[in-house]
Amino acid sequence: MKRHLISAADLSRDDAVLILDTAEEMARVADRPIKKLPTLRGRTVVNLFFEDSTRTRISFEAAAKRLSADVINFSAKGSSVSKGESLKDTALTLEAMGADAVVIRHHDSGAPYRLANSGWIDGAVVNAGDGTHEHPTQALLDAFTMRRRLTGPDAGLGQGLDGRRITIVGDILHSRVARSNVHLLTTLGAQVTLVAPPTLVPIGVEQWPCEVSYDLDAVLPKSDAVMMLRVQRERMNAAFFPTEREYARRYGLDSERMGRMPEHSIVMHPGPMNRGMEITAEVADSARCTAVEQVANGVSIRMAVLYLLLGGAEPAVTNRTEENK
Repeated sequence: MKRHLISAADLSRDDAVLILDTAEEMARVADRPIKKLPTLRGRTVVNLFFEDSTRTRISFEAAAKRLSADVINFSAKGSSVSKGESLKDTALTLEAMGADAVVIRHHDSGAPYRLANSGWIDGAVVNAGDGTHEHPTQALLDAFTMRRRLTGPDAGLGQGLDGRRITIVGDILHSRVARSNVHLLTTLGAQVTLVAPPTLVPIGVEQWPCEVSYDLDAVLPKSDAVMMLRVQRERMNAAFFPTEREYARRYGLDSERMGRMPEHSIVMHPGPMNRGMEITAEVADSARCTAVEQVANGVSIRMAVLYLLLGGAEPAVTNRTEENK
């Protein structure tokens, strides 16, 4: 593992498989009566969030606390940032307080990279989503969920997603989740196809290691996993499609379309969902949809990332007899 986790593109196949395998160990901790490990006792993790978040912030907080780290939650609202304080001055403040790791979500693409390479802080930096750029831990938890559902928790150890066909549908243009998933899934050996209206496909997508289709119905029968993305209205400054009804008709996933998928295939969504637009309530609540499972797996993945960045050479999970000494 490198010192920071800024982009899914920075991960080699060995790095990615190590994180997924470590997360399997962490997932077993959730089944214990006491869901805590002493691994990061005495370390301080700061959640530095300049954007609204529910799942990611709570997930990182739960992960750090389960590893016995001290957690400081920083929200831009109600802080000196609202008075005009710069990212540099905020970072210097955190450094003075002894932050060992900073988990940052920022509305500007490149902010985590700037924080990691500026020399302002000595701790590890984890990108929790920056603008429309990347969200590496979301891609990791998605890959973790796919491997568990398609291969099995134990059968998948040491393996990637070789030969699996993954379809990502929706607002690719504004999606940092799609960018990170394309990088990570192809690194793990999967074949990725992006499906979206032409107006929601990024310029230069032909340079990405994936295929592009505008016909969802043609891709579904050969997909092992279908990931539906939220239409990010808050990032749109123009009319990217005629109406919501038209978008749902051509690119929404309903029960009829789900019936065209292979029996073993799964439906994914990073959340939050626009029910009735990119996914119907019937599909979202079906047994094939992993949206809630992805949230649970997010804690295990983020425990693995924090452990590998901060934990040193100690074993991630000790056996119970050692814990009781």
